[in-house]
Amino acid sequence: MYGLIGKILAVAGARDELAAILIGGVGGMPGCLSYVVALDPADPDALWVTEVWTDGDAHRASLSLPSVRDAIARGRPLIAGFGERFETRPLGGHGLGDAA
Repeated sequence: MYGLIGKILAVAGARDELAAILIGGVGGMPGCLSYVVALDPADPDALWVTEVWTDGDAHRASLSLPSVRDAIARGRPLIAGFGERFETRPLGGHGLGDAA
């Protein structure tokens, strides 16, 4: 499996709008086992996105999907920058089923 954990910094006051765009653009992504958008309780403009994919190729392929490209285009003006980004190799866990 392939995982990503990343912090996205929204322009001031746009965090909720950006979160809605990110959450709304995740349907029908082949190979996506988990995609979670979370608020950062310590930063009113930050989101954390945690993703688990069957493999890195599935993640890369998702970037060409129309729904993902649309979400990127709509969300880009609301992004002030990016924070930490971590690649991981998930071993399994609740919600991932028999993916491991």
